[in-house]
Amino acid sequence: MSNARRTDIRRPRLIASVLSLLVVTAVAVSGTGAAAVPPAGSAPSTVTVSSTASAVAALGVAGTSWAVDRRTGQLRVSADSTVAEADLSRIRRAAGRFPGTATVERLDGRLRTLVSGGDGVHASGLRCSAGVNVRAGSAYYFVTAGHCTDTMPTWYTSSALTTTIGPTTVTSFPGDDFGVVRYANPAVPHPGTVGSVDVTGTATAYVGQSVCRRGATTGVRCGVVTALNATVNYGDGSTVSGLIRTNICAEPGDSGGPLYAGDKVLGILSGGSGNCTTGGTTYYQPIQEVLNAYGLSVY
Repeated sequence: MSNARRTDIRRPRLIASVLSLLVVTAVAVSGTGAAAVPPAGSAPSTVTVSSTASAVAALGVAGTSWAVDRRTGQLRVSADSTVAEADLSRIRRAAGRFPGTATVERLDGRLRTLVSGGDGVHASGLRCSAGVNVRAGSAYYFVTAGHCTDTMPTWYTSSALTTTIGPTTVTSFPGDDFGVVRYANPAVPHPGTVGSVDVTGTATAYVGQSVCRRGATTGVRCGVVTALNATVNYGDGSTVSGLIRTNICAEPGDSGGPLYAGDKVLGILSGGSGNCTTGGTTYYQPIQEVLNAYGLSVY
């Protein structure tokens, strides 16, 4: 699934990274119509739900996301405010080919990866949040969102671009959404913490889990995991899959920030819709995928 680009990292050895915050947004869900409702007491089979997901994905409608609702076993398909009624009808027809397997809802807002100002980490014309500090041997890195590191070779501590942090070493976006930046400047601190929380490891998210995220714009916000293995079509050919979905809000500047439970990091903020005034939905790249792929560990 990954299409990572590497510059100065080699798979066998590899890196170690940062912690902090990055830029993207959140999401506010406003449910509307259902595509199909299963008979009382029944749940759709895994095969038919998978077929429904494939049918929705094949439409290629930007501004949509989908994941299995663990409570009902149905596919929950969300369409943001940019999706035209004609496309929403196409989605309902595609889901309707597999009766009882999906619900379709409208989002109040636009699904997107958002990059804007605030304190965090900076590249030319861009601000994001560092996610988590990691290391590989004696080298230190931070993991953030891949849509942030994509095409951005060097990162700085402020928008003035006067103090260098270091170079982007890995980017994987779309498909995945993670990037790795190396600490090349020894004067830049890189503690193994998320705010005041001392990170002791990573963990795998589960539905219903109480979690928090931290970002440069809106600070610490908490909620619960609502789905796993979600797919989001951000548009312009940028579809990311395998994501953690939560009911936590976020705003521009939070992208790339960490999702965590207690002292364990779960993921990196990819995107969403909504805001922290009316509420939102956010999606996260699981952290363990990038750590496993490049031999990194938190500390």
